[in-house]
Amino acid sequence: MMKCKPLLLAVALALSGCAATEGTKPLSVDNSPAFQLPAYETLTLDNGLTLYLMQQKEVPLITVNAVVRAGAVNDQLPGISAMTAESLLLGAGGKSKRAIEDKVDFLGASLNVKAGKEGSYVSSKFMAKDTEQMLPLFADVLRRPDFDAAEFAKLKQREIGGLIQAKDSPRAVVGNYFAELVYGDHPYGNASGGNSDSIAALELSQVKGFYREFYQPGNTAIAVVGDFDVAEMKSKLSAAFADWQNHAKPQTVELKQALPAPTKARVLLVDKPDATETTFVIGGVGVTNNNPDAVGLTVVNTILGGRFTSWLNDELRVNAGLTYGARSGFVSFSESGLFQMSTFTKTETTEAAIDLALKTYGRLWQQGIDQATLDSAKAYVKGQFPPDFETSGQLAGLLTDMYLNGFDNSYINDFEKKVDSLTLAESQRLVNTYFPKDGLQFVLIGNAAKIAPLAAKYGEVTQISIKDVGFGG
Repeated sequence: MMKCKPLLLAVALALSGCAATEGTKPLSVDNSPAFQLPAYETLTLDNGLTLYLMQQKEVPLITVNAVVRAGAVNDQLPGISAMTAESLLLGAGGKSKRAIEDKVDFLGASLNVKAGKEGSYVSSKFMAKDTEQMLPLFADVLRRPDFDAAEFAKLKQREIGGLIQAKDSPRAVVGNYFAELVYGDHPYGNASGGNSDSIAALELSQVKGFYREFYQPGNTAIAVVGDFDVAEMKSKLSAAFADWQNHAKPQTVELKQALPAPTKARVLLVDKPDATETTFVIGGVGVTNNNPDAVGLTVVNTILGGRFTSWLNDELRVNAGLTYGARSGFVSFSESGLFQMSTFTKTETTEAAIDLALKTYGRLWQQGIDQATLDSAKAYVKGQFPPDFETSGQLAGLLTDMYLNGFDNSYINDFEKKVDSLTLAESQRLVNTYFPKDGLQFVLIGNAAKIAPLAAKYGEVTQISIKDVGFGG
């Protein structure tokens, strides 16, 4: 049975209840309608499963996204959350991996899984006319994975090979090194995919145990967006998931405990002897994903390194020709986050590129932001915002993010108003409050024989080999 609860409109509270209505769209400062989140309903089944239903009749497509509160932060063995998610597609509900793939391909649909830092995901997109075939298949994958032993053995070998091969591309792994440098042994330092040794040691029984602990209706939300009748979809979802049973409450991780606060500059130098360029990240601790200043930070970061005409890209790419691109950004989690600037350059221009990146970053304090630059960034951010939530897949992803990360409609509905209200004084407050200035953390991946002498210029150096298992020093 389904039960409705009032919709809660407060940051950090999960949504559960009845319809959230769109209402009259307010006007932005240029008198154009401000973007608002389309109307949707939130329902909670008796077993605790949260459902979001958003009807979008423009095209005959449906997206179904599920998110489970389990990710790399819950890994007792590195990579087990990712391997559990991947194992969902190895056969389910008595259907083989091949049978599932053939059905999805025949219908021109998609069915994907992944695991991140704090959540694991199952997503599917299909034609509305194929709901009767795809929704039960989706339910089987989420609820009734078979964990075929032969397929699991092949999956392990593919994942081990992929983890080893990924280190051939420093840009693909530099984020893992940076997260572990900043967070150390804290769960936020866990790499989502684990490492080659941990995956090799992983047993199927451990994956089954992880699944049983975390994949429960009370720990899960499903968002359905697209061309459907709301009453009919409620009935279908109830039939597919109402008898899904909970087990013992999943073990929680105290993510607020022992969070890092770097006070001295450190450099992790990752030696890749055959490298002809240096890939580097500079940054530190950022903000949580429900931070009330998140919108303003988006604008300020756009100026620094969030668009092609940003300060970092202008200075390092356009003016100095040191790279093909430089960027900055915040990566946010429920209890912490990262700020990072990243780029790559030829080995012989490593010092020049790092120095220029630091000099450009320093402009936030030494020169500040002028009104014309702020106005340009505000216009850019407002223009880029609606396209991020155009498709059924984007909207379904937003709804499951709201469940996982604890933010509400106001993030979307007040976005343009908050952009419009951002002043120069407020922008400088955000810079002084949130952008790490002292004790910056550096990851450099390159030919250590050539760049080690300059690394000590930026902080206390730890050197490792890129061939070492994992991402730590």
